[in-house]
Amino acid sequence: MNASAHLDATFLALADPTRRAILARLARGEASVAELAEPFEISQPAISKHLKILERARLVSVAREGPRRPRRIEAAPLAEASGWLERYRDIWEANFTRLDALLDELQQPKSAQGKPAKGRGRRGSRA
Repeated sequence: MNASAHLDATFLALADPTRRAILARLARGEASVAELAEPFEISQPAISKHLKILERARLVSVAREGPRRPRRIEAAPLAEASGWLERYRDIWEANFTRLDALLDELQQPKSAQGKPAKGRGRRGSRA
């Protein structure tokens, strides 16, 4: 699988709230399929399908400890996705800066926005 396909698989896996919840649980430590299924109102086979998607994306690995096969989170694909998103930070920051400036402008009193103050005409004040 090339880098683009890995990134696609990562974002596909992260698109589902159940899979994100599984990753959040695994971030606290390894767990079996049964342990991962506990908080969900879906079957163990459904959890296993979610795990297969996470495994294909390399977000989860399976350890073999005798009869036990605990799942573990793998950080590398998350770091790759974060790195890809980070390339767009400058765009986000510029948009937020423009939005902040617009909000500041909208919160200014009308007289400070370049409009004539109340009581003053175009010809200025009268003495």
